[in-house]
Amino acid sequence: MLEGKNVNLRVVEKEDLPLLADWTNNPEFCGKYDWLPQQSRAELAKSYDNLTPDTKWFFIEKKDGAKIGTVFHFSRGCLLGIGYALTPSERGKGCCTEAVKIMVDYLFLSKEIVRVQANTDIENIASQKVLKKAGFKREGTIRKSTFIWGEWRDETLYSILREEWKEPRILKRIA
Repeated sequence: MLEGKNVNLRVVEKEDLPLLADWTNNPEFCGKYDWLPQQSRAELAKSYDNLTPDTKWFFIEKKDGAKIGTVFHFSRGCLLGIGYALTPSERGKGCCTEAVKIMVDYLFLSKEIVRVQANTDIENIASQKVLKKAGFKREGTIRKSTFIWGEWRDETLYSILREEWKEPRILKRIA
């Protein structure tokens, strides 16, 4: 478990997949800026079984163990990206920003990488604020890059470089 000040990140286990399926199939959880996958539990379990070592899902948990969202990292070629989502009742409280900072610390401490990136809908101001507070810089617009809720949408690309990160912000090195 990766421990933060207010939230922890815990790797999603196979027995957690029913909750993950419920969330990813719920339009309220996905929100208006994310596509709606609508996967059966069997399809999600198959995806889980086929994850590469460079892809990992984590639950965002409060200190009492309550699951409030997810954060994940994935790799496509030399690209290392992250994504995240919170239950609607937990948005706007700083939990997602802390989870992203923990994830960035984890990735730079455990992988030989030079950058972490994230895309967000061009109108998703809340997600852009999360990334900025976590140290990411806006790189530009990716035009018509994702099909969400019946239309092609533009996204904004953000990244943080290793030299901008410099040292852990949340996770502590073990002496």
